Amino acid sequence: MQYKDYYQTLGLARDASADDIKKAYRKLARQHHPDVSGEAASGEKFKEIGEAYATLKDPEKRAAYDALGQQPAGQEFRPPPGWNYGGARAAPEGDGFDAHAFEDLDLADLFAQMGAARGGGFRARPDQPVAGEDFDTPIAVSLEDAFQGTTLHLDLSVPEPDAQGRMRHVTRTLEVRVPPGTVEGQKLRLRGRGGKGHHGGRDGDVYLHVTLKPHPLFRASGHDLYLDLPLAPWEAVLGTEVEIPAPGGALLLTVPPGTRAGRKLRLAKRGLPRAGGVAGDILAVVQIDVPPHPREREKELMAELAKVSSFNPRAHFAKETAR
Repeated sequence: MQYKDYYQTLGLARDASADDIKKAYRKLARQHHPDVSGEAASGEKFKEIGEAYATLKDPEKRAAYDALGQQPAGQEFRPPPGWNYGGARAAPEGDGFDAHAFEDLDLADLFAQMGAARGGGFRARPDQPVAGEDFDTPIAVSLEDAFQGTTLHLDLSVPEPDAQGRMRHVTRTLEVRVPPGTVEGQKLRLRGRGGKGHHGGRDGDVYLHVTLKPHPLFRASGHDLYLDLPLAPWEAVLGTEVEIPAPGGALLLTVPPGTRAGRKLRLAKRGLPRAGGVAGDILAVVQIDVPPHPREREKELMAELAKVSSFNPRAHFAKETAR
């Protein structure tokens, strides 16, 4: 098998904290998720990131990995004597390494079944219940699906033993129910859909970390949705009613007279729903726009307005200058 530097994969020092590991994983997994990244190699990179996180997030697996020492990435690697993995035989201290017991494994497989860190040689009782492994993976959800809920079919690559007890990566297709009101950063748990338990141990879970796909109009902050609202100068001065799009259908928004740029106009309870609670809001952030190519008559009217108006938007400059 080849040695893989999991710390290098996540861009971390070997003394990184558990919180640092989680933050690095979430950042990189979001960046390289095949549904988000446009890179051709994103799928393989995403798999490497998940493999590194699966080992380093678990204190026992991380301790066992660290005990192997640091080696050049990609170098052919053999675990030292005294290590036992699943049904593979562990050589007594001082004996040679049984290469055949590990010939079909990679480094991720070696740690996938560990239930404890190495301490004078890893040994697990054959009949001891061993819980199945938990898996973490991000999912990208559109704003519309987050608003109304949806069902996704997720292909997840996981290690599973074959008939001879040797680990293989297999692809499972999971049906995932995304509830209405799902928000950025939310964690969905699929109980019992992770690794298989052994000797009566419970099956592991799958944890789905939600990211919202970029939307052309809305920005989500928790259950609230923000929308940039362009207004013509006369609309802002005189007031108006405008129709705006929304996940639940178009809405009519009243713009009061004298509305200034930057003001937030709120449509209460029109944002993402909350389970058993009050939905978030839509906040329209006012922006003042001008005609890019005004006609002559428009220019004449603007010039006339400039002559009769006493409004000075920079009056506060004079106060600062006078200090």
